[in-house]
Amino acid sequence: MTLIGRTRARGVETLSLDAPERRNALSAALVGELADALTDAGKDSGVRAVVLTHTGNTFSAGADLRDPPAPEALVGLLRGIVELPKPVLARVTGHVRAGGLGLLAACDISVASHAATFAFTEVRIGVAPAVISLPLLPRTDPRALARYYLTGERLDTAEAARIGLLTAAGDDVDEVLAPILDGLRRSAPEALAETKRLLTARVLETFDRDAADLTALSARLFASAHAREGMTAFLERRDPEWVV
Repeated sequence: MTLIGRTRARGVETLSLDAPERRNALSAALVGELADALTDAGKDSGVRAVVLTHTGNTFSAGADLRDPPAPEALVGLLRGIVELPKPVLARVTGHVRAGGLGLLAACDISVASHAATFAFTEVRIGVAPAVISLPLLPRTDPRALARYYLTGERLDTAEAARIGLLTAAGDDVDEVLAPILDGLRRSAPEALAETKRLLTARVLETFDRDAADLTALSARLFASAHAREGMTAFLERRDPEWVV
């Protein structure tokens, strides 16, 4: 079963997360397939840019609690997006939760329709947004991120854009994307690659410095008693025991 759809038009490769029955949760299989698709696009001289989008009403619900990827695999995927020598754009028309927000932050440009919503829900199931912090912390407002990391509150597109999680939003996401893609198609491929390298240098410094520690933190928290209770409560559609 293919979990990533692939189409191409005028040099733009569109990769679609295609597991809508699981709300495009980041399973080990989906993460591996997406990483391979990005690698292929990066090596293909016919690809000018990559658009990452989704089927169904959810861009990604975060880690698949039944088949989660290894933290190292998620680090590799996020770094692969940041390092890809082609611009990567997120196209969002649905909900984004937890690990899915790491994908948005890793992308060079992220646009959404006003139907989208966002939330860092990790603390509500007993873990922390550890690995996804690698691209998020260098690119978003730290005071706002503290609030949303600690509370799990939902953000709308206006707030997501204000804090740097989104580049732009509109009623019609394809209208928002059209001039951006036109600009990329008019840009020289080598110039795009070098310009992206300038823009991502600080993000990659964070990966180099913190990836090992945050990977270890993620593994420790996912193995904790609080995480077991939080995940069980989530799957059983009840409040975890710590809710007061």
